[in-house]
Amino acid sequence: MQQPRDRARPDEATVDVHFAALPDALIACRVAESVFADPRVKESFEALFRSFDGAASFQFFKSFRRVRINFQDTVAAAEARVRLHKSDFNGKELRLYFAQTLHIGSPRLEPPKPDKQFLISPPASPPVGWEQAQDATPVINYDLLCAISKLGPGEKYELHAGTPTTPSVVVHVCESEQDSSGGEEDEARPRPRIIQTRRPEYAGPAQH
Repeated sequence: MQQPRDRARPDEATVDVHFAALPDALIACRVAESVFADPRVKESFEALFRSFDGAASFQFFKSFRRVRINFQDTVAAAEARVRLHKSDFNGKELRLYFAQTLHIGSPRLEPPKPDKQFLISPPASPPVGWEQAQDATPVINYDLLCAISKLGPGEKYELHAGTPTTPSVVVHVCESEQDSSGGEEDEARPRPRIIQTRRPEYAGPAQH
């Protein structure tokens, strides 16, 4: 009893997706140096892969001893890799790997994700509509200034009367520069001598 064809189609679609996901280029590593130096060996190397795809192109990287083989489709690249990987060519083992493709979404550098971005204080630029606030006028107690101006040297003015639980606040008027300049009594008064702190006695290292 034959199976209906519609059941075989999902398997075929799966195979197509599998091959479509593979790259269409191979990288040959540790290529013999004769491939880069001898034209005849180079032609025989290219003939190996052109048997799978006649329009295959090659890129030779002599410094890295690698060759990139570009195919027209992924099926030819997969078949060449299965049959030629770890095969002998010119006395050396041939190693083939699929070329990895790098997809860059945009040619421009994208900003980092805002996962670990913190606010900068102050901000680099003010927000829209921001205006600088004007400084408030300082508070001047003219009553206090008037009371102090009426006091003479040595007098005091009580701002806040004391209570059993709080102290009183009293303003004392300092002496003027002429009164505090000093006279003959200040000149005759000896200045106090500053006593230097004595250095502690040094004890040498203990001898055992």
